[in-house]
Amino acid sequence: MNYYILLGPPGAGKGTQAKLIVEKCGYLHISTGDLLRGEIARNTELGKQAAEIINRGDLVPDAIVEGMIKNKIVENPNVKGFLFDGFPRTIAQAESLDVMLEEFGGKVDSVLSITLDDSLVFERIQHRAQIEGRKDDAEPATIQRRIANYHDKTEPLISYYKEKGNYHEIEGNDTIEAVFNNLLPLLN
Repeated sequence: MNYYILLGPPGAGKGTQAKLIVEKCGYLHISTGDLLRGEIARNTELGKQAAEIINRGDLVPDAIVEGMIKNKIVENPNVKGFLFDGFPRTIAQAESLDVMLEEFGGKVDSVLSITLDDSLVFERIQHRAQIEGRKDDAEPATIQRRIANYHDKTEPLISYYKEKGNYHEIEGNDTIEAVFNNLLPLLN
């Protein structure tokens, strides 16, 4: 079983690249954003709580996200591998993921980090809000908060995974095809 993490700021194209990777390699894509939006769309209690948190630009608590991810792994024992998108976002989540994957006899094989300047992140998120009608992407203050959250809470993962020797950076300011062609050799 292979386990990959797709890392990068919001709007870097992780979701787009994940779709291409899934089509080419057959991995199961686990997007915490999609999991949470699904709960919100179904108007579950978890969805209501998550919507309030997300609309403020904050991150959903670890225990909720980790439980959803573990359930996805357990529910899909016969897939070739997993591609995590939007998780982990913090060192604490990365450590929890390491423990979780050890329970399944695995580890993170590679961290694929799509890099992008903040100004481009802001532009892409605003554009995505217009095209997809995503309310969580519409307000400039919320976008700025999401970018700040990425820098404060997620960027420390770079050092964490560099120390493990499984971190790889891919420039995100290129065509979708070029970014994908740079990601592909990093997958087993």
